[in-house]
Amino acid sequence: MANTYTQLHIHIVFAVKYRDALINPCWETDLYKYITGIVQSQGHKVIQINGMPDHIHILIGLRPCQSLAHLMMSVKSRSANWINSTKQGKRRFIWQSGYGAFSVSRGDLGRVANYIRKQKIHHQRISFDDELISALKENEIEFNRKYLLVSPIDNQAKVD
Repeated sequence: MANTYTQLHIHIVFAVKYRDALINPCWETDLYKYITGIVQSQGHKVIQINGMPDHIHILIGLRPCQSLAHLMMSVKSRSANWINSTKQGKRRFIWQSGYGAFSVSRGDLGRVANYIRKQKIHHQRISFDDELISALKENEIEFNRKYLLVSPIDNQAKVD
């Protein structure tokens, strides 16, 4: 082929280190705008972004010019630097290592975007732990609960 044709939509979920509730509602919209700018500056499209005080969901259209790993390294490092340099938080802000990434078909874009848009309502009924485990199971991604979520108490993996 003379050109590259792709349609890559990815639902990404990532958390604050130890899943501390450090994303303040007073500046979360600014954070989402900043992250959107990072993603767009690298040639990708943010379809929806939203989250909770301890984690963020982003639905993106990913261009094949960059790996998802490199994009996420940039998003996490640059957004943490922005939070820390603008003194948004009361203590040093760090994202937890790793992320969840799930491919989304064109037909499911609206459903997933709506799910992300309604995060605050959704989390009145379900915890982040249960949400993440459900997404991993739904997408048939193998995982070990022992190493899935980091506990703030003992800096160890959380076990049920």
